Amino acid sequence: MIQVSNLSFSYTKKPFIQDMNFEVHEGEIFGFLGPSGAGKSTLQKILLGMLPGYTGSAIACGTECNRHDQDFYQSIGVDFEYSTMYEKLTARENLEFFSSLYRQRVRSIDELLSLVGLENDGDKKVTAYSKGMKSRLNFIKALVHDPKLLFLDEPTSGLDPTNSRMMKDVILEEKKKGKTILLTTHNMQDATELCDRVAFIVGGKIFALDSPHNLIMSRGAAKITYSWLDNDIEKTGSCQLDRASEDVTLKGLINENRLLSIHSSEPTLNDIFIDITGKTLV
Repeated sequence: MIQVSNLSFSYTKKPFIQDMNFEVHEGEIFGFLGPSGAGKSTLQKILLGMLPGYTGSAIACGTECNRHDQDFYQSIGVDFEYSTMYEKLTARENLEFFSSLYRQRVRSIDELLSLVGLENDGDKKVTAYSKGMKSRLNFIKALVHDPKLLFLDEPTSGLDPTNSRMMKDVILEEKKKGKTILLTTHNMQDATELCDRVAFIVGGKIFALDSPHNLIMSRGAAKITYSWLDNDIEKTGSCQLDRASEDVTLKGLINENRLLSIHSSEPTLNDIFIDITGKTLV
C-alpha cells in the first residue's frame, strides 16, 4: 500500500527527514512512534501530498506522493490531531457536508455517530462539544466515505480512558474490514495495543522497525521479582525468567515454602524506545 525509499525532506537547509526506508502492507496498522517534533506529522503530510518538495521516493496507493490527483483523496481518510469541523454547524450537518465531497456511496451518519457514543449529540452545534467529543467527531469524519487507507494522528489524544478504549476498538474493527491504517503517536500503550508494526522515529530518522512484541522481546527477557521474610524483615530478589532455575535463593525459598510474593514483568515499548534511541516519548 505504501513504499518509501531513500526519502529526505527539509523545511530549511538543515536536514530533517533523512534517508527513510519502509513499506506498509495492505490491511495492517503501521505506527510511527516518537516524541513531539520527531518528524511523524511531517512524514504523514508527505504521504498525503501536502509537502511535495522531497527527494527519494514515497509511493501511496500506487502513485508517487507528489503526483497525487483527486482520485487519491477519494480513497483515503485523514484524522488530524486537531478538529477541522465547522463549529457553527451541528455534528450531523458537518458529516453531511463532508460526505457530499465524495463520489462513492457514504456510510450512515447515524451509524457513525453511534460508533463513538455521539448518537444523542448529533444535532448539537460543534461549538458546544467538549474537546473529547470533537476528537471523536473528527475521527468519524475520516470514515464517512469508507476509505481503504486511513491516516490517524494521535487519535486518542484528550480522551478519557472509556472513550479511548472505544476509539481503539473502532480502529481495530476498521482493520478487520481490510483497511490499511497509519497511526502517528507518542503514546506507547496505543502503539502496543493497535499496531502490527511500529517505526521508532527521532530527529527525522528511523531507529528501529518491527512488531511491538518483537521489539520488546529482542531487547531483554522477562524478569521475575520475588519477596520473602528474613527475621521479620521483608527482602526482595530478582532474576531473568529464562535463568530462574539458576537462582539459588529463589529455589531455596520455593523448597521451604517461604515466598511472600512472586511476579514477572517485561520491558514496555517505552523502555525499549529509550534503550534504542536514548530519548523519551514526551
